[in-house]
Amino acid sequence: MIAIIPVAGAGTQLRPHTYTQPKSLIPVAGKPILAFIVDQLLENDIREFVFVIGYLGEKIKEYLDETYPNIKKSYVVQENREGIGHAIWLTKKIIPKNSEVLIVLGDTILDVDWKSFLQSKNSALGVKKVNDPRKFGVAVFDENDNIIQVIEKPTIPKSNMALVGLYKIKEFDSLIKCIDYNIKNNIRNKNEFYLTDALQGMIVRGIKMEGFKVDNWYDCGQKEILLKTNALLLKKRRQPTYKKNLHNCIINPPVFIGKNTVIKNSIIGPNVTIGDDTSICDAIIRDSIIGNYTKLNDVVLFNSLVGSDSLIWGSSQSLNIGDNTELDLR
Repeated sequence: MIAIIPVAGAGTQLRPHTYTQPKSLIPVAGKPILAFIVDQLLENDIREFVFVIGYLGEKIKEYLDETYPNIKKSYVVQENREGIGHAIWLTKKIIPKNSEVLIVLGDTILDVDWKSFLQSKNSALGVKKVNDPRKFGVAVFDENDNIIQVIEKPTIPKSNMALVGLYKIKEFDSLIKCIDYNIKNNIRNKNEFYLTDALQGMIVRGIKMEGFKVDNWYDCGQKEILLKTNALLLKKRRQPTYKKNLHNCIINPPVFIGKNTVIKNSIIGPNVTIGDDTSICDAIIRDSIIGNYTKLNDVVLFNSLVGSDSLIWGSSQSLNIGDNTELDLR
């Protein structure tokens, strides 16, 4: 089985961070979003990957080549952002015919029974009940729990089971034919070629699809959700400690502290991720993500997302600042 991971989006809802950093490389609980996805798939014996890159794609390629030098991986460039359906369509030249594929969106971390999902007899779509299905693609089921319809962001939803960005497709050739039909006939939704529309085409053609309920779904596309995801994942992962670099500090777990980071006279946590090679002095920080090579002095931060190579000193704030920023709040 081949895993396709689209990571070409611009991440506009996470600006200013995504002006300089791809959304999929923003750190959560100590490692990039994309690393959580790749590690989960490697743990479940997925060994071949296709990454669809675009905006800041060279940074994604550099990260993957350095971090995962031994996995089999290919890159496809989506020069014009025309939707997830279009991104998958671009992979047709390098994925062999009659292949089974696993599609995982590159900004989504999932808590799912991977073994059962991958052993599904038919094509399967990951789903989760949501309060407001109008924001998502949704799946409609029959009395036997088979998917009979998928609709992208319906105005009047027929279901509250949202598609979570996880797709096991046994009939990849059929999926490509459906996307190809939509592209040739310029069948767009909000100026994009949606994957949901192609999946509906497969259903109309008689291909059976199952819905597979995921336990948790962390869509990391907005600051508030990203910070919430950080808190949840910190509670789950084992916490490394670097006590030799902590001086007169109080640590309230869960906290992740990166390598070569030095913290003095500070209270850190709960729910804080701090990157590598960062310096913090006289600070109180909670519910926040701090990037690499950042310096914080005499600050109180809460619900904050601070990029790499930043310098901040003075005052108490809730911040959302990107890389290479300097703030004097005194």
